[in-house]
Amino acid sequence: MENIPSPIIIHDFITQSGASYTLIPLSFTLSGLPLHSAPIVLVNHALTGNAQVTGENGWWNDLIGNEKTIDTNKYTILAFDVPGNGNDSFVIENYQDFTTRDVAAIFIKGLEALNIHQVHTIIGGSVGGGIAWEILALEPNITQNLIPIATDWKSTDWMIANCYLQEQILNNSSRPIEDARIHAMLCYRSPESFKEKFQRTINNNLSIFNIESWLAHHGEKLQKRYQLSSYKLMNQLLKTIDITRNSDDFETLLSRTNAAIHIIGINSDLFFTPKENRETFQELKKFKNNVFYSEIDSVHGHDAFLIEYKQLDHLLADIFKAETIEK
Repeated sequence: MENIPSPIIIHDFITQSGASYTLIPLSFTLSGLPLHSAPIVLVNHALTGNAQVTGENGWWNDLIGNEKTIDTNKYTILAFDVPGNGNDSFVIENYQDFTTRDVAAIFIKGLEALNIHQVHTIIGGSVGGGIAWEILALEPNITQNLIPIATDWKSTDWMIANCYLQEQILNNSSRPIEDARIHAMLCYRSPESFKEKFQRTINNNLSIFNIESWLAHHGEKLQKRYQLSSYKLMNQLLKTIDITRNSDDFETLLSRTNAAIHIIGINSDLFFTPKENRETFQELKKFKNNVFYSEIDSVHGHDAFLIEYKQLDHLLADIFKAETIEK
């Protein structure tokens, strides 16, 4: 049964940039077994997602639920809303105040408020996986397993460039959410995915290509459910993933953790490229034994982590379907 309690209030939070927030509400959901009765899985949502990860409207309900890959009969599922993501009334207008590390620090405070000292797994895709990397860098003993999917421990120049373009659209377009979403979909999918889906077909009713009507539909759909301030904030977080920012180097940070790190890339990802994922894996292997790399084989690009559930189930089976689960 899903439980959506009152938000945790984070008091007197100072961001990495020095901005001060008297209070920040941290909304969250709990599902599966009661808190502190079973291993805890912390799930971090992606850019337009939220803490509703399972149940009828859960954005990852193909992966998380009764007798699914992450079985709610075996685990407690915890998910936080990124403050300012639009899922509650809290709005962050000065989006440049925040980096991904700030959100990681807020999530850690949320875990402390719930009296959680260690979780079984932290898992997340895209920017949610970036937040997961930042949490581990801040608190190396906080999880037994880290599963970053379609992400990396840093935003590359390519990522920063795309986020910069998104920011320009969001700040200057007369239809900011629609137009930014249209551009973003070109990063989330791949040329092969579009070819497979549309085959240069025409929408006869509109006298335009079907790919154009599809992109317009996604832009309009997001505009109806998403706030401009939330889009600006989440785009800022995607741009600022970097566990080494004003901190120790990569090896020093990750040498401190005993957590098993399971990196999952996507062979057609144009956003967080598999080449970058494999380089991260090779760097980790130089000084850490319990690190693993696997790859989703898909034409669908970055969004494959939301599409290829059968492959994800197979890749995650050893972690979540072991016969004996330690608390």
